[in-house]
Amino acid sequence: MVQYNFKKMTVVPNGKDFIDIILSRTQRQTPTVVHKGYAISRLRSFYMRKVKYTQQNFHEKLSTIIDEFPRLDDIHPFYGDLLHVLYNKDHYKLALGQINTARNLIGKISKDYVKLLKYGDSLYRCKCLKVAALGRMCTVIKRIGPSLAYLEQIRQHMARLPSIDPNTRTVLICGYPNVGKSSFINKITRADVDVQPYAFTTKSLFVGHTDYKYLRYQVIDTPGILDRPFEDRNIIEMCSITALAHLRAAVLFFLDISGSCGYSIAQQAALFHSIKSLFMNKPLIIVCNKTDLQPLEGISEEDKKLVTEMKAEAMKTVIGQGGEATNDEGVLLTMSTLTEEGVIAVKNAACERLLNQRVELKMKSKKINDCLNRFHVAMPKPRDNKERPPCIPQDLENDNGGAGVYSASLKKNYILANDEWKEDVMPEILDGHNVYDFVDPDILHRLAELEREEGYRQADAGDDNFEMEELELTPEEQKTLAEIRKKKSLLIQQHRIKKSTAESRPTVPRKFDKDREFTTKRMGRQLSKLGLDPTKAINRARSRSVSTRGRKRERSLDRDDTDDGDAMDVDTPNKKQRMLSRSRSRSRSRPPTEVVPGEGFKDSAQKAKALQKANKSNKMRNKNARRGEADRVIPL
Repeated sequence: MVQYNFKKMTVVPNGKDFIDIILSRTQRQTPTVVHKGYAISRLRSFYMRKVKYTQQNFHEKLSTIIDEFPRLDDIHPFYGDLLHVLYNKDHYKLALGQINTARNLIGKISKDYVKLLKYGDSLYRCKCLKVAALGRMCTVIKRIGPSLAYLEQIRQHMARLPSIDPNTRTVLICGYPNVGKSSFINKITRADVDVQPYAFTTKSLFVGHTDYKYLRYQVIDTPGILDRPFEDRNIIEMCSITALAHLRAAVLFFLDISGSCGYSIAQQAALFHSIKSLFMNKPLIIVCNKTDLQPLEGISEEDKKLVTEMKAEAMKTVIGQGGEATNDEGVLLTMSTLTEEGVIAVKNAACERLLNQRVELKMKSKKINDCLNRFHVAMPKPRDNKERPPCIPQDLENDNGGAGVYSASLKKNYILANDEWKEDVMPEILDGHNVYDFVDPDILHRLAELEREEGYRQADAGDDNFEMEELELTPEEQKTLAEIRKKKSLLIQQHRIKKSTAESRPTVPRKFDKDREFTTKRMGRQLSKLGLDPTKAINRARSRSVSTRGRKRERSLDRDDTDDGDAMDVDTPNKKQRMLSRSRSRSRSRPPTEVVPGEGFKDSAQKAKALQKANKSNKMRNKNARRGEADRVIPL
């Protein structure tokens, strides 16, 4: 399980984008309309809410940045030193410190201006305080713009770092550049590291995974290291040094005995002795690569002596692990990544030595006592000295195909009526049907029960078969029975018609009423049967049926005229007379230009002109009053 995952860190925006994000969120999430006529307490709370909301957004965004970036003192030393090598931890801490200082400053600014807004005495004063507060917050963010840009570059680079678990089983490959380290990791894992015939092709750490004895191992390919002082090594080499210093891993030191890498065996031996302090308490294997170009036996005596000295240093790690000094197996190995000779042997030796070391360390720890108390290994003891090897009768085995083919028959224990049926082949599918679906041992008993139940049902049905004979009825009873049946059939038909016509639908217009069921004559007959006078109802229905489209509205008669039968309707000739003929109970509205005594106007024309000028002067003030925070005016 990977302990650190830097790929989920949130993107760090630059200063300008940071300000745009926060201010646009404030504009969208807070009210934007305020009027001068509001109470002063409402105006203060309106602008205090904007200042507080902006400060909260800045605080949340900056806190996310500070919390998601790893703290170098809290993470594994491997990642702490790796980040220091890549980014310089002093600059890294300084940038995060500036972000934290900006967060505190914005909180202080918000607190101060909220206090001032509590004593704002007008809309203009409150608005100015709000603008000043947001402006100072944005100025603080602009000042930390370089730190934000620096942290964004670090985030992008950290997202590209390999996911290395410092606590799992690890195989570490190191050595001079161009000695075959990347080729080896490509052979034993599914990693795809670039391989080129020149030095420093690998410029960073690469990780692959392999399996050994059902366990997962991570294999790390490190950049090449040169034999020079510690202070002169570059960032690429320091990545390898950091991995060697902090990871508990099996170390494979690659040695190019052919010299095709551009460095002699003496130079590679000098590098080994300069960094051998990093190999302490780690399984160390010296791998002589490129044996297809130069076998190990074909090198010079001086080079053999250097290789022997390196082997002696590697043996000390075996002694440190509790091994014997004479056991030099798995310390010096040869292989060729080109022909793949010895590649799997090197991988197995490294994984085996690492696994033995980890088991030995766990056995020496205090936790092993708690684990051993939970286990109990039962060892069976022989009851006598007689040997009982597994045995199959030879005749059955030979009769049924011999060893590897014979299988014990389970049919011999079947309980059947005839023993000859035991070896019969029963078909599973017959005529397209599953045979087992039709197999029932109690089929005859069930059939007898069904036949008996059917007989009972037929007997019960014969007793209930009673019908009324119409010959026993009198003529009057037969007539009544016929009327009842007729009435019943009519009711059934009417119910079916109602169900089919859906009475909930809209009423059909009269011109589509083909059967003439809904007429005034029919309504008059029904009302007359009930003893009511249908005249008024018929007249009312007819008055509603007359279309009023295209007909002008007639003037209604006065109450006095309706009482006189000789009165006549006379149309008024003009608008003035129609106004005078209306009922006096209705009040008339006064036109706005009508002059009222005491207003100081000479006539209605002068009043209309004054009203026009007043509306024109109020137009701009009304427009500014409706302007909110979202309305931005660009002066020309």
